[in-house]
Amino acid sequence: MYSILTESNASPITSPTSETKKSPARGPRRRGRGNATKNDKSWTIDQFVVEAQEGKARFHDFDLPLPLMQGIQGAGFEYCTPIQGASLPHTLRGHDMVGKAQTGTGKTAAFLVSIINDLIKHPIEDERYIGEARALILAPTRELAVQIGEDAELLVKHTDLKVHTLVGGMDYAKQLQKINRSHCDILVGTPGRLLDFASNKDVHLDQVEILVIDEADRMLDMGFIPQVRRLVRATPSKEDRQTLLFSATFTDDIIRLSEQWTDKPVKLEMEPERVATDTVEQKIFITTASEKFALLKNILRSDDVDSVMVFANRRDICRTLYERLKKQGFKVGLIAGDVPQARRMKTLEAFKSGAIKVMVATDVAGRGIHVNGVSHVINFTLPEEPEDYVHRIGRTGRAGQTGTSISFACEDDAVLLEPIEKLLDMKLSCTMPDEALLAEDA
Repeated sequence: MYSILTESNASPITSPTSETKKSPARGPRRRGRGNATKNDKSWTIDQFVVEAQEGKARFHDFDLPLPLMQGIQGAGFEYCTPIQGASLPHTLRGHDMVGKAQTGTGKTAAFLVSIINDLIKHPIEDERYIGEARALILAPTRELAVQIGEDAELLVKHTDLKVHTLVGGMDYAKQLQKINRSHCDILVGTPGRLLDFASNKDVHLDQVEILVIDEADRMLDMGFIPQVRRLVRATPSKEDRQTLLFSATFTDDIIRLSEQWTDKPVKLEMEPERVATDTVEQKIFITTASEKFALLKNILRSDDVDSVMVFANRRDICRTLYERLKKQGFKVGLIAGDVPQARRMKTLEAFKSGAIKVMVATDVAGRGIHVNGVSHVINFTLPEEPEDYVHRIGRTGRAGQTGTSISFACEDDAVLLEPIEKLLDMKLSCTMPDEALLAEDA
């Protein structure tokens, strides 16, 4: 389940008031005028029927604008996930939020719904600077930023809100051209590229009303905190913006950062047991390092294997796997930090469309790739951080479907099983693979 704690000096959250909404002082604007909603009177809420169910929150239960509800219907959402149901009553009222939640829990939609609701209900009638963002979302990886941007585009489809995504590895000039074509309501990006645009004054963050820092623990691990600090300082003070911070873990460092960046936040913690759902069957094969590739190859040739993500800890291991599987005739793609961003995006699209059956990836892709229909996740090497195991297996068993996670434990990494079991609060069953699965090609 989840628990909610509020700061002792936080304002009451039992009834929404106009004072709860934070409104930074507004500076002069030019160009880029735009309304928040489109005049689509043909759609009514009667066309989006979701029956009330005990113990489940619906998006209908919140006072959300019709264009947003139409976007929610188009995204296929009906009932709120636990984190959505727990956070929206607070974030919709303008409260800051510090949330502990793993991937796959629906936190992206939770903060996007809150952002879009706020921007629609508080439109800007004056002229605006091109590149002046109203909401800023920081993500640690390119894949996650792109995914958040795509989810936002889907939800704002029936509004006039504009979404811009800025990530490194892509052509700066092309991204700038898009920024200059329309106003900027929701700005999503990775810290490095956002800092480039802000330093060049191609985007303006001094009027940001809502700041989202997603996967703050990963930001810390990847050394992005200095860049994040500079971006946060470019936004209004924490008292004059709404800040939502999400992290898979609450370390002392994360807690200190949340205290610096949020103002009297509501704190929400999702239990980690919720992550390893019943929709994912978890298998551990005890094997040797020399047997791993034959085992992988034979599993991939099984009839029940459809769409697979194969994870390894290092880029060199991933590239070797990619090249060997390609020689074996598999339709395989590679996503790792040393692969150019344009190629990574092209590979991801091919995986989503089914043109590629096997995706080999480092943990840079563990958070941020959301592809429905992934039948199997294979951990060629066990992750050194237990949380990464959770993120990896979360790539399958999504959207109510079932999935299978298979991990290889050899003499080198079997010691990593215990911390994973401790995080999951469950014992993982370990078996020896059948001889047929270890057979080399004739």
